Amino acid sequence: MANWLDPFIKNSPVASQEALADLIGVSRATVNRLANDHSKLKRDRAEEIARHLGVTADDLMLNRLPWEARTSPPSEDSVKPGRQLGSAIVVATVEAGAWREVDEFDQSDPEWVAVPPDDKYPDATQDVYNVAGDSMNALEPHPITPGSRIVAVRYDEIASRSPLRDGLVVVVQRSRNGGQERELTVKQVAWFDDRIEFQPRSTNPKHKPIVVEHDSWEDNGVEVAIVGLVRDIIHRLPG
Repeated sequence: MANWLDPFIKNSPVASQEALADLIGVSRATVNRLANDHSKLKRDRAEEIARHLGVTADDLMLNRLPWEARTSPPSEDSVKPGRQLGSAIVVATVEAGAWREVDEFDQSDPEWVAVPPDDKYPDATQDVYNVAGDSMNALEPHPITPGSRIVAVRYDEIASRSPLRDGLVVVVQRSRNGGQERELTVKQVAWFDDRIEFQPRSTNPKHKPIVVEHDSWEDNGVEVAIVGLVRDIIHRLPG
């Protein structure tokens, strides 16, 4: 929908697309392209914009004006008895064990997946990632295989309750240029006194661990951060 962003701006403290561009640190042309093509909107950008427009990221992702009824997207997926159905957006594809660049201009429409609330972190936001690559195919007891999906809770929301330790499976982000270029991977944590290793669990010997010293999460403009704690694996069958 052309100029889908304008109604949100009109009913916000932000005066114009140009003003919004200044607030989020991008060019006016970038905001104009986004306003004319809703499919370019990604979750992290939606969250940044939503803070300035006084709406939720879900409102923007669904192109749902804030005065419209807020209902969860429909789904016929089954869940365990006694657990309420929820939903999460597929936010990106991760390369299992290797870095995969995030496509900030992905043309696909947002895809919702039915997921139950997390038993341990029911208040945390859940994200779904598609998985490519074979470097977590030997993870025990539940391998992560190409074509599967992982459900992760956002680590910044639960870090105080779940400090990093051996054995956790996490989604790791490496970013440059103030977050304008991002890469993602999924790995298993191995904790050492002087470093953390994000290790592959694979039958393929080409995959190597990513090593981060405790005091060097940011180096030469490259920042490494844990963005998700993997809580579930969805294995999709071929169609």
